[in-house]
Amino acid sequence: MGVKVYGMPMSTNTIRVLAALNEKGVEFELVIVDLRTGAHKQPDFVALNPFGQIPVLEDGDVVLFESRAISRYIATKYSEAGPDLLLSGGTLAERAAVDLWLEVESQQFGPPIAALVYEALIKPMLGGATDAAVVEAQAGKLEKVLDVYEARLAQSKYLAGAEFTLADLNHIPYTNYLMKTPKASLVTSRPHVLAWWQDVSSRAAWKKTAAGIPF
Repeated sequence: MGVKVYGMPMSTNTIRVLAALNEKGVEFELVIVDLRTGAHKQPDFVALNPFGQIPVLEDGDVVLFESRAISRYIATKYSEAGPDLLLSGGTLAERAAVDLWLEVESQQFGPPIAALVYEALIKPMLGGATDAAVVEAQAGKLEKVLDVYEARLAQSKYLAGAEFTLADLNHIPYTNYLMKTPKASLVTSRPHVLAWWQDVSSRAAWKKTAAGIPF
């Protein structure tokens, strides 16, 4: 049985998993779960993820949900293929730096950028009207986070150090969408963040992943 990913190609969480698989050169099947029709709440899908959310990874007898856990599983299982996304061969300090920036992505970067992207990009696609006040509020929060990133990336090529890791990869899906909004200046106005973004978004694995995103 091959690797299956249940999700949607426009979902940032699904994209995160696909990007990890592409970095490792793992063949997979994307099984579309259309949220617009409520497919994620049907019994067959809820049997895979009791929370009724995408994505889900099915790898033989292993079934996982939550995109960050899935991407870490991929990085661990396929550690010998492609880049060492967890720096598993590095020192304790190097591995800890990966964990640190994975947590920063999840706890500090993720919430404001997710809210901003939804309001500025996704909501209009769903027929809603962007609330400019919400966009500005979330942009203000993200700006403070990216100031920290600018300082970090002035000292380090990638977030966890000299090598591209899962910490960088997990940032890519939402940053990609941010760059399609009027708030792309949050990145372009910070030279070291911009240089990092130009680097990570030019990777062959990301280009392959991005080619499957419908917008």
